[in-house]
Amino acid sequence: MIIRKTRGQIEKMARAGEVVAGCLEMLRQGCRQGITTAELDEKAEKYIRKHRGIPTFKGYRGFPASICASPNEVVVHGIPGRYGLKDGDIVSLDVGVTLDGWVGDAAVTVAVGEPGQLALRLMEVTQASLMRAIAKSVPGNHLGDVSHAVEEYVEANGFAVVRTLVGHGIGRDMHEDPQIPNFGTPGDGPRLEAGMVFAIEPMVNAGTHRVVVGEDKWAISTADGSLSAHFEHTVAVMKDGPRILTLGGSGEAPGLGTALPLW
Repeated sequence: MIIRKTRGQIEKMARAGEVVAGCLEMLRQGCRQGITTAELDEKAEKYIRKHRGIPTFKGYRGFPASICASPNEVVVHGIPGRYGLKDGDIVSLDVGVTLDGWVGDAAVTVAVGEPGQLALRLMEVTQASLMRAIAKSVPGNHLGDVSHAVEEYVEANGFAVVRTLVGHGIGRDMHEDPQIPNFGTPGDGPRLEAGMVFAIEPMVNAGTHRVVVGEDKWAISTADGSLSAHFEHTVAVMKDGPRILTLGGSGEAPGLGTALPLW
């Protein structure tokens, strides 16, 4: 069942989303050569708690950190640790914040130093596919329209969407119905209605769409070792169009079936 939110509840989610956005911007600026992903995690937790939030990921199903930090071929769920960022790396940063009982969730992929043209193009296409999906998040459309917008744009640009990981509904819980794959058929799935809130998150690989789970049982990486990018926003379906809830105070973004839930 898709839980629709009132305008007041959406405003509360937007406040959580502002903390998410601010944290991601702080992390983006801190992604320099030599910093470890554990240091980024420490900075994120301090930021979230300073702004009265709770790191949603920490302890969720046993996850040990406040953020996911996934470099290069790691698609999602990278556990922050000793890895030091290097020139040319890209790293996907995923942040969830619970504030006054409501959750915001977003992700960005950040370039370190001077990455190659393939990495830059991968990031550009992934972020653009997210915005195309958000544009389809309007009353009267179907969930398949949102999913297809990602697939169509990504594949037209020569990349592959991960097919065993999905986005999700969000609200008081980080994961609510429905699952939101990054591929689909226009007109399929539930009809969108005002008050629905989704975490839309394209995960795009430079090579094959296939992924593998690491020895730590958390990190999910590309099967062929190719680069991967991940962008995400929490989005409310409103009567007058989609509203991105994970934006900063400036209003700017920081930099199904057998599907495997992201957690």
